[in-house]
Amino acid sequence: MTIPRRSWRAAGTLAAAAVVGLTGAVLTAGPAAAHTPTWAVTCTEVSLHLTAYNDDVTNQVTVTVDGKDLLPTESFGKGLDKTIALPDHDKALTVRLIVKAGDGDQYSKDDTKTAPVCEGHTSTPTPTPSETKPSETPTTATPTPTVKPSESASSSAPAAATPSPSSPDLAETGSSSATPIIGGAAAAVLLAGGGIMWSVRKRRTAQH
Repeated sequence: MTIPRRSWRAAGTLAAAAVVGLTGAVLTAGPAAAHTPTWAVTCTEVSLHLTAYNDDVTNQVTVTVDGKDLLPTESFGKGLDKTIALPDHDKALTVRLIVKAGDGDQYSKDDTKTAPVCEGHTSTPTPTPSETKPSETPTTATPTPTVKPSESASSSAPAAATPSPSSPDLAETGSSSATPIIGGAAAAVLLAGGGIMWSVRKRRTAQH
């Protein structure tokens, strides 16, 4: 049985098309199966397991917690395995993973997970600081200065009175220049009296 050449040509065309299609499917499935960003979040840590990335380009990964960097932007190649401890917390945290593939944004990843509070850790409310009023400063009364007695005699003290020349003479006390004269007169009077008494007695004696 002879197969026409036309039939061979048709079969060859179909086979070539099938090979091309299969090759395209394999090439398409390859990148789709690559770039595997696996990560997990617990109450204490964040685990990163990034695999099958293109090692010929620069890939980057960033992890934030409540908007703050937990893992600042870090470059990696074919893959990255890392475990990062979470800070102590008494409320749930929002953890965000950002992976930027160097060979296309279609292989990048932006995902968010929640880190719960660990069991046995109770939330402690933050006490509100009370307003402290400044204590009133007691007013200290200023003591009235005590008037000190003058240490020296006042210059306005009255001076000793000086007797005026026109004042009457005061009575003399004690001895004076007239005392001997008075004494002599008294002695003369006594002598005279004694003489008179002696004369009287003598006359009386002569009469008898």
